[in-house]
Amino acid sequence: MRRTLTALLAAAALAGPATAQDTWPLMVPAIPFDDESPLSPVDYRPLDRASRDWHLCILYPHLKDAYWLSVNYGMVEEARRLGLSFEVFEAGGYPNLSRQIDQLRACGSDAFDAVILGAVSYQGLTSTVLDIAATKPVIAAVNDIDDRGITAKAAVPWREMGAAAGRVIAERHPAGSPPVNVAWFPGPKGAGWVTFVEDGFRAELARSSARLVATKYGDTGLEEQVLLVEEALDEQPDIDYLAGSGPMAEAAVSILRARGLTGRVQIVSTYISHAVYRGIMRGRILAAPTDFAAMQGRLSVEMAARALEGSLVHSHAGPRITTVTPDSIATIGAEGSLAPASFVPIFTLRAGTDSGN
Repeated sequence: MRRTLTALLAAAALAGPATAQDTWPLMVPAIPFDDESPLSPVDYRPLDRASRDWHLCILYPHLKDAYWLSVNYGMVEEARRLGLSFEVFEAGGYPNLSRQIDQLRACGSDAFDAVILGAVSYQGLTSTVLDIAATKPVIAAVNDIDDRGITAKAAVPWREMGAAAGRVIAERHPAGSPPVNVAWFPGPKGAGWVTFVEDGFRAELARSSARLVATKYGDTGLEEQVLLVEEALDEQPDIDYLAGSGPMAEAAVSILRARGLTGRVQIVSTYISHAVYRGIMRGRILAAPTDFAAMQGRLSVEMAARALEGSLVHSHAGPRITTVTPDSIATIGAEGSLAPASFVPIFTLRAGTDSGN
């Protein structure tokens, strides 16, 4: 069943323009905005077309890795399908809360009909969100956020993303087996998704023989992650696993090769990026869960259109999390998770055109 749903999701996410017969298989929590509530599968029928050219203001934490590029791709595809326009602003990284607050305030302009927010902070934007929400819908995309003022949320439970990564190690090293050492790279401390990823990862490792011997927080830029991986390997020469963000996993492949540690130290990522996908395909990365980033981008745009038109069906939904391994990668594929290799980010899109900038 999981493979069937995944295949359908992939086809829906990156196929051509949707028709009235298309549905997206999604997971919907029993209690909106409560990631601890039970999830139920739903065959979701998206809008065929928006009633007018709504203009969206879209905020990203950054575009420094391919994950948010894939989110952007999904948004572009869905905005084109529905006939919407948008402008994208990126904060430049998770430390830049004040910059994103300024960008969010600018989204309050009458030029925009709704906001899609990929937040750099769980609580740091709440007061500004409440101000903006008084005049227009605010849709949370991907990253978790305080739900006050949020109209809808296109996201997966990030605790389960961390748990899925931790489970890969725990299943290989159950409690009572010889211990192994893990270096953990959660991402930027204080980011909306990191706390939840870390909770899930640590909970799974607690059921295993794995020991966390190093924890390195840092922004998800590749340069920062290179420094953190090098630091951990210098401090802890007996590491068996490097686990953490997509840029960490990408950096680790090259670092382990340079140090002659390929195969000796295993890599687990907490999410999929283009480099992580290639690493899994080549046997350099052990596994990574995918939350279908491109599909989340599509869903957030579709939710924004529905919120504006008073036809919102689910205020909180997201794709089913699936773990990609060398054995499962051919079945799961890249569609719905990753933008095509030729795709470049689009910051401005006008309805009725095939181009952006």
